[in-house]
Amino acid sequence: MLVATFRRLLWAGLTLTVLPAAAQTAATTDSVNIRRLYDEALARGQSYDNLRHLCTRIGGRLSGSPQAEQAVQWGKVTMEMLGLDRVYLQEVMVPHWVRGAKEKAVVRGAKGKGLDLAVCALGGSVGTGGKLRAQVVEVQSLQELAALPAEKVKGKFVLFNRPMNPLYIETGQAYGEAGDQRRAGPSAAARRGAVGALVRSLTLAHDDYPHTGSLRYDDQVAKVPAAALSTNSADQLSQLLKADPDLTVELEMSCQTLPDVKSYNVVGEIKGSKYPDEIITVGGHLDSWDLAQGAHDDGTGCVQSMEVLRLLKATGLRPERTVRAVLFMNEENGVRGGNKYAELAKAAGEKHLAAMESDGGGFTPRGFNIEADAATVRRVRQWQPLLRPYGSTNWTPGHAGTDIGPLKSQARVLIGYDCDSQRYFDLHHTAADTFDKVNRRELELGGASMAALVYLLSKYGL
Repeated sequence: MLVATFRRLLWAGLTLTVLPAAAQTAATTDSVNIRRLYDEALARGQSYDNLRHLCTRIGGRLSGSPQAEQAVQWGKVTMEMLGLDRVYLQEVMVPHWVRGAKEKAVVRGAKGKGLDLAVCALGGSVGTGGKLRAQVVEVQSLQELAALPAEKVKGKFVLFNRPMNPLYIETGQAYGEAGDQRRAGPSAAARRGAVGALVRSLTLAHDDYPHTGSLRYDDQVAKVPAAALSTNSADQLSQLLKADPDLTVELEMSCQTLPDVKSYNVVGEIKGSKYPDEIITVGGHLDSWDLAQGAHDDGTGCVQSMEVLRLLKATGLRPERTVRAVLFMNEENGVRGGNKYAELAKAAGEKHLAAMESDGGGFTPRGFNIEADAATVRRVRQWQPLLRPYGSTNWTPGHAGTDIGPLKSQARVLIGYDCDSQRYFDLHHTAADTFDKVNRRELELGGASMAALVYLLSKYGL
């Protein structure tokens, strides 16, 4: 108890002079070992080269696609080459939605002249069955839609045009707040008799990239086609509506949902040297949307998670608790992989000490979001001074991640790797999410910071 108290004081940032020699030695050892992890990552890191292969040789990896299957085999082979204690696959059935031919949207005014809009189908949307043409009503929220008279909506497209709030420092907060339009907007529009939904892309950027993403149909109402407009196109359509409220949009999408497909989570692990039954999971999602290469979302999280295991092996810091890297399948449109992993862990009676997720891009590390009871959050935050020299300063309570969310009732703590988010939603779910947008040094620093916290969790537990 006394040693633990001293350790807590040390990690809270008090000077070494007030601590006994044993505590000073432990802190010094941890500091040296963490430096070794960072040195290995910066000098010989493999995350960037692994990401290059995943993005440029395989590309977009939507669940159920041939590319997703290729990524599973790549992940398995890549982790086997690390010489881990075990590498295996977890079978999971996943949705199989296909985009089909490139979507088209044209605005037509009273004179019939057409103006193209930058558009893409939202994930899971039904197709239009040819060309679907209708007038448009613009709203800023689901509440505004619900308050409109029926005749203002029936037979029209609903344009959900509320922008993300630029005043939030954390862009994820703005994304989450505006996301109700994409998730629930299509069914809300159908409930009012609309023929389809057009949704402003979830980004603070003003550009011509439409952002896809999943929607949630309500089975109690008809499924209507739903598409995302780029921010520039949404603004343009809004201006044209002010000048001509009777204009029409002609939308053409051939997307469809096919039967579920068998896929897999990819799992690699190093057995703990002292407490092998206590598990620390670290992961990212292997699937991505189909518009680009899925670099920041979430190729970076996958390669960083694999790098955590490689760094522990390369530095000889064998973990005292079992550490697993999991490449989850189907985060983007179903979370089937995350749910399956938690289901199998519970059925096997596994004891998860912690689960960590990287799914915010491969940008400069800032810290970690910690999801646990207040006492556990305090215990984890006591290690923050050891990572402060590496720029990891933002250790705060908050949402940890979608794929590890199903483990909440099983793990002591869920942890989300936090990096600079300012550029993330410029690329998120778009054709711009490509390998060339990733910086090698930022990516490798992120993997090292994740490895450092895993090292501390493995050594000290909770």
